[in-house]
Amino acid sequence: MRLQEQKKKSGVGYKGFTFYFDPSITLEEDLQRRDLTINAMAKDNKGKIIDPFNGKKDLEQEILKHTSPAFLEDPLRAIRLARFKTYGHLHNFKIAKETQNMLNKIASTDELSTLSAERIWMEVHKALNRENSDNFFKILVEFNLTDPWFTNLKKVSSDGSEPRYKWAEIQRVNNFKLAKNLPVPNEFKKTTEIIKKTLDLITATSLQDKLGIIEALNIPRHSKQLEEILQLRIFRKDKDYLKSIIDTVQKIDFSGLINLQGSEVSERKKLLYHEALKSRL
Repeated sequence: MRLQEQKKKSGVGYKGFTFYFDPSITLEEDLQRRDLTINAMAKDNKGKIIDPFNGKKDLEQEILKHTSPAFLEDPLRAIRLARFKTYGHLHNFKIAKETQNMLNKIASTDELSTLSAERIWMEVHKALNRENSDNFFKILVEFNLTDPWFTNLKKVSSDGSEPRYKWAEIQRVNNFKLAKNLPVPNEFKKTTEIIKKTLDLITATSLQDKLGIIEALNIPRHSKQLEEILQLRIFRKDKDYLKSIIDTVQKIDFSGLINLQGSEVSERKKLLYHEALKSRL
């Protein structure tokens, strides 16, 4: 006999549950604890579909609807629903009105703050790996699910196909002030910082500022990634300008810096950059 699992709310947050494993728990009770009706279907050993919450109908009508009021008990379900909208086969699904009310209720509490930063980033990362990742952030904004993890999230935009570039674009349109409390991988942070510096290079007005940014970009070390980001939509207009700078810096002979120390290296670099780039900046 298979023991059915059931959990009941016993505290705050998504960890505030007590789990029960009991043969007396019916399959319908088990399915009732699922988050959405389209996930609350089963098949018996004869192949018969068991669908007590009309998940098949919602699937056909492309509707995302919560299974029961228990949806409110786990704030992570709101974040998961946002992620479901990033899937190719679900991105056009409409959220049922009654489920929208549930999302609004979750947003009005402080339950989202009980979720761990690691768990939130896990959902973000999964969303970023999907083609329709912008839907995830649109749902967060639409239903005020931004506090406390995405407090500065106001706009949504997508650029590039890799997760780190998508994340950098979301940061860009929100003034690089997004999700400071999340455990964002260093690779994502580094990509975002390179893109920010490259944008600063374009907008800088003085030669001295431009040279300082070029030095900070460390083009010889990051040349491959810089070549990649030039393919992004945001750099389309300035691609040739940036490419000429990268190519020119790549040709500079830095071998004379090997015997210099500290600030001498920086000053000498600036002189080399100035001589090579003064006609391009």
